[in-house]
Amino acid sequence: MENVELYPSLARTVAALTQEFRTIPAARRQRLAQLAAYVRSQPPGQAKLNFICTHNSRRSHLGMIWAVVAANHYGLLVSSFSGGTEATAFNPRAVAALERAGFRVRNPGGANPHYEVSFAQNQPALICFSKRYDDPVNPDKQFAAVMTCSEADEACPLIVGTDLRLPLTYEDPKEADDTPQERLRYDERVAQIGRELLYAFSLV
Repeated sequence: MENVELYPSLARTVAALTQEFRTIPAARRQRLAQLAAYVRSQPPGQAKLNFICTHNSRRSHLGMIWAVVAANHYGLLVSSFSGGTEATAFNPRAVAALERAGFRVRNPGGANPHYEVSFAQNQPALICFSKRYDDPVNPDKQFAAVMTCSEADEACPLIVGTDLRLPLTYEDPKEADDTPQERLRYDERVAQIGRELLYAFSLV
């Protein structure tokens, strides 16, 4: 696999997060180990992960993006997707938090922008827009469904075609929208999801 050189500011974020694995609670580590085991069980380059939350606006996108970065960081190849039980738009607050972490983002505009999220000079941008989990661009068989919010987990009793359904839920940063804690909460969630997925891929 081609060596990936992350953007310098993102590389610093990744380096810091990999030093924080010990802060991940034991119960979370068990779930993350399940994700790692699934990736290991697939033929090289064939693992497909679909991160799912309610609106595909925050946590599921963060999971999709960090999974690609973590896989590249450890020299692995996975296909990563995201979706919701309904489509809205990738929230600009989450986008801004990614930029603060070192990602580079291009917003082409529109009601549901197809953001171009870049993490390295020599890698194609990730195209991130809000969609249902069963959108045609997402896999319909032989994939792991990673449920990033409890609401989506409860609303989707059956996800057709999945090999593994893994609840890996996170608190929604939108609870802090338009409050003095907004930026902190979004930065915390970006860091948490990044830290945990880096840990998971370190086990592959």
